[in-house]
Amino acid sequence: MLRHTLPIAVLLLGSAFLLFAGGINGLILPVRGQAEGFSAVSLGLLGTGWAIGYVSGCIFTARLVARVGHIRAFGAMAAIAAISILGSALLVTPTAWIILRALCGFCFAGAAMIVESWLTEQTNPASRGKVFGVYTMVNLGATTAGQMLLTTGDANGFTFFAIAAIFYCLALVPTAISSTTTPAPLVHVRLDLKALWRKSPVAVIGVVFVGVSNSAFGTLAAVYADRVGLVLATVALFTSIPILVGALAQIPVGWLSDKMDRRKVLVGLTVLALAADTAFLVLAPESRVLNLVLAGILGGSIFAMYPVIVAHANDHAAFGTAIQISGGLLLLYGLGGIVGPLLAGWAMAMLADRALFIVTAGSHIVVILYTIWRIIQSDAVAIKDKKDFQMAVGGRASTPQTAVFADADN
Repeated sequence: MLRHTLPIAVLLLGSAFLLFAGGINGLILPVRGQAEGFSAVSLGLLGTGWAIGYVSGCIFTARLVARVGHIRAFGAMAAIAAISILGSALLVTPTAWIILRALCGFCFAGAAMIVESWLTEQTNPASRGKVFGVYTMVNLGATTAGQMLLTTGDANGFTFFAIAAIFYCLALVPTAISSTTTPAPLVHVRLDLKALWRKSPVAVIGVVFVGVSNSAFGTLAAVYADRVGLVLATVALFTSIPILVGALAQIPVGWLSDKMDRRKVLVGLTVLALAADTAFLVLAPESRVLNLVLAGILGGSIFAMYPVIVAHANDHAAFGTAIQISGGLLLLYGLGGIVGPLLAGWAMAMLADRALFIVTAGSHIVVILYTIWRIIQSDAVAIKDKKDFQMAVGGRASTPQTAVFADADN
């Protein structure tokens, strides 16, 4: 028994190291950049760079692994990710950080795909869904722990950059000691917009604009929290609570979307998100509690939207095409992720810090109006024809390989 479970435990530990470093990396840059006086546009471009790198990693990693193998590709990516965070500590300029953040995004996507490929190899189809749930929770916990670590010291020093680099390197250990020599091949993804549009226009429009809103908030939430006067511990909570609440919300949301028209569930979530956007804009909260409550409401809605959209698209997918559908939606989400931080950064620079929520609110309005129009125009999928809802951290933390790993019937 131990012989079968130990490889999985080791790989989950390696993934935890990767996400722990990613949690530090994702929060230290906006916090330190804000302290260095970087503009909101520059800080937004960090998110744009990450999205470009991440999408590129999802597209090209399979080819790289096919050429040099899993272990060499993973080693290179973990090492370059460590170099990117150390480079950010040495080259404290917006241009350098944007380039290094894009490089890190590429490496992070590739490393995650390879870990997921190894986990797919080590688990049988019957237990794969359960392992995927554990994998998701481990990643969420590690990301949150990495973000909260910043509350223990001075974010302006070199220490946290070094710690992140150490944990990126530690993530190499699972591939070094794994007994698997030939993990499952990685998924090749291509974007077929026409096919996706024919299958589910709601999914196409929804995933792009959810990508805009989620990436804008995910990139600049820390900047907003810092500028409204919240202390570093609260800034870390402001960025962590939405992700955790969003993950927990997927349990009831998934159950509900399996019982009714997923498009109506998407509208409900988006209306709730719009209410939180409006509260941020109208109330202009300054207190710690109100900011955290509104962030929790916003996170509980926006981070549950992506898996609902993927499930809706898969309901319309032909047999055997679910992975291609999910991969295509991921790339569309990434396109939205490129635009969102840039647009929000510009809005915060030109208008006010709360303009972040003008961008998210505008995206949510588009999703609401278009989805309602489609509900009027077409019938819902019959409950008996629906595919199972799969929990996901969100497009920004998903890869094409995630769809393989999440599929218990593979």
